[in-house]
Amino acid sequence: MNERGVALSAGDTSRSRETVPLTPDTGPAWLQPLVDNIDNVPGAYRRRVPADVLAMITAANAQATLVGAKRDAAVLVLFCGPRTGVVSGAPPDDADLLVTVRASTLRHHAGQAAFPGGAADPGDDGPVATALREAREETGIDTDRLQVLATLDKMFIPPSGFHVVPVLAYSPDPGPVQVVDEAETAVVARVPLRAFINPDNRLMVFRSENTSRFAGPAFLLNEMLVWGFTGQVISAMLDVAGWNEPWDTTNIVELDDAMALVGSDGNRR
Repeated sequence: MNERGVALSAGDTSRSRETVPLTPDTGPAWLQPLVDNIDNVPGAYRRRVPADVLAMITAANAQATLVGAKRDAAVLVLFCGPRTGVVSGAPPDDADLLVTVRASTLRHHAGQAAFPGGAADPGDDGPVATALREAREETGIDTDRLQVLATLDKMFIPPSGFHVVPVLAYSPDPGPVQVVDEAETAVVARVPLRAFINPDNRLMVFRSENTSRFAGPAFLLNEMLVWGFTGQVISAMLDVAGWNEPWDTTNIVELDDAMALVGSDGNRR
């Protein structure tokens, strides 16, 4: 899942419909600041979206509701790392986040970095079940190794009409992950959390074809450019968890130019 999205109103009932149990107290101490402040992620997300863009997304959501074009979806936001041996609230150096790059041939969000996830199936028992099923199908991960900590509010992504629920999970050892179907996924990677925190890897990205020229937070890594919905969610999580380090928000790059930098040498770690 990628592209711009926005959290829906507080009246959304996606969490109350969830039947898969959540265990917010089972994560490690270093992840607890994020779990404790998970309800603040949508606000941190919206702070970086201009009012006119928020209005556009809200209008698109209303129109999709009117014509029945909305689709439920979920993504897995999986943090991995040691449970003990680190200072409370400070992520360990070997903590990581599971990220994929979608195949370039896909209809929606081709070639974009994303959390594993996708559209809900009729047999899914809520968004947690959707996120876990999609993660298994895309990365081969053993979901029995994961502890589901929390869910975020639904976010609407206008280009695809998806209503996406990010599902926060943790595992001290998730086992091997890999590309399962090359027709759907090009890269599966456990990206070190320090790579997202590193100010040298951060920039703002905009799409030249968008008249609003809205620039959102992005992360330029060795194998991928993480931007759009995924970049905004990660940026918001760093903010509310207190992991964010000062970075140059005036470094604004057009999307194609930023994509051309993927894999190039530089300060990225």
